[in-house]
Amino acid sequence: MTRSPDSFDWNHIRAFLATAEEGSLSAAARRLRLTQPTLSRQVAALEQDLGLMLFERIGKSLQLTQAGVELLEHTRPMGFAADRIALAAIGQSQSITGTVRITASDLYSAHVMPQVLRRLSEMAPELTVEIIAANDIRDLMRREADIAIRHVRPQQPELITRLLREDTAHFYAAPRYLDHAGEPAHLNDLGNHDFVSFGSARDMIDHLVPLGITLTERNFRYGSQSGLVAWELVKQGFGIAPMADRVGGKTPEVTRLFPEMAPIRFPVWLTTHRELHSSRKIRLVFDLLAEVFSAK
Repeated sequence: MTRSPDSFDWNHIRAFLATAEEGSLSAAARRLRLTQPTLSRQVAALEQDLGLMLFERIGKSLQLTQAGVELLEHTRPMGFAADRIALAAIGQSQSITGTVRITASDLYSAHVMPQVLRRLSEMAPELTVEIIAANDIRDLMRREADIAIRHVRPQQPELITRLLREDTAHFYAAPRYLDHAGEPAHLNDLGNHDFVSFGSARDMIDHLVPLGITLTERNFRYGSQSGLVAWELVKQGFGIAPMADRVGGKTPEVTRLFPEMAPIRFPVWLTTHRELHSSRKIRLVFDLLAEVFSAK
């Protein structure tokens, strides 16, 4: 490091944050309303100040180095704090009214969104929030929702999208099921067990193939398009299922299998309309969702 910590330029840190979250210089420049060369110089200046390489180019995209990953964990809360300060400085938070519609999976809607709503009730008591608990992808371009939490990145350039984090998942089952069927000792044992499907059993089978797990539709005796119903079936002892740790780890009725297993990882994307830059209520809710879902 060539400079003292108190001499870092916030614009350089903001440029790093936007580039890390967008995955490219062009997208980050559009988000910050800068030219790409300007943003690139700001990122390079931060790397020089720190004496670290924060990004490496992979094809047409940028990927964080390990140093970049560690810096992102420390600078992301700074970005959230800056947004809150900007709102507070002009007295906006208490004057925000109207309705914001948020769409997320039914599991995230039930298990994570209450935390968001409690915070919002303190920050903007006049704001109304509608939670659209849906496992299909709602079309933000048709205004079916204002903000979406998804596991797939939308491709429409008119939308603002931010990668919040990679969530982790493991396999879970109820003690009632394990007492009956026995606890699998290895991943290869899963072919001899019952599973509960969340949506299409075929899709779940395909998603587990890269993990070296071979299942057939005969393994899926029960399931539901509703994530809440399927999770309840797991809790009631009808079979095994992979589940996000932020849900499974807080469910006392189930046991996590394979403690030494590397986690299954999947992205969490936050998406909204371009009016993020002009709507106080969208800005407030978007930033709070980013803070809650980015937290470990």
